[in-house]
Amino acid sequence: MQLVVARIGRAHGIKGEVTVEVRTDEPELRLGPGAVLATDPASAGPLTIEIGRVHSGRLLLRFEGVRDRTAAEALRNTLLIAEVDPAEHPEDPDEFYDHQLMDLDVVLADGTEIGRITDISHLPSQDLFIVERPDGREVMIPFVEEIVTEIDLEKQRAVIAPPPGLIDESEAARDEVADGHSASGRDEN
Repeated sequence: MQLVVARIGRAHGIKGEVTVEVRTDEPELRLGPGAVLATDPASAGPLTIEIGRVHSGRLLLRFEGVRDRTAAEALRNTLLIAEVDPAEHPEDPDEFYDHQLMDLDVVLADGTEIGRITDISHLPSQDLFIVERPDGREVMIPFVEEIVTEIDLEKQRAVIAPPPGLIDESEAARDEVADGHSASGRDEN
């Protein structure tokens, strides 16, 4: 199975290094020297990591055969893809790979269906589940312990305890727009 583990950013310096937006919880495993990564677009790779280092809080990589700023800049926005065994799991039982969470059913503790995870957004402060509701709308669920109370891979579901307004806020907003009223009860027209 192929997983996106990073996106190449801008060139750094003149010797072929690039900044990288890490998209894996295990950069030391996936982005270490000697790692051979497929790319998207495929024409940019495969790329073999020669050197990796952290500079000012950002991961910098240099690839074999990329020796100058021009060659490094040509790789900008290229996705780095690692081949991962689908049976592989993180060491920590409370951590999951994105592919394990995709398509899980999202339900409340009482079994009420909320939707299905269609994407995961990795933000600096937290991750978000993008959940498609049965009616086709999307809702974002913060992937934090207080809200996502259980991940059951055997039952293919994520149990949530959303705070008031997280799920039904979008429904209330849609109804208000349809009625032409704001939350304050005043007419928006």
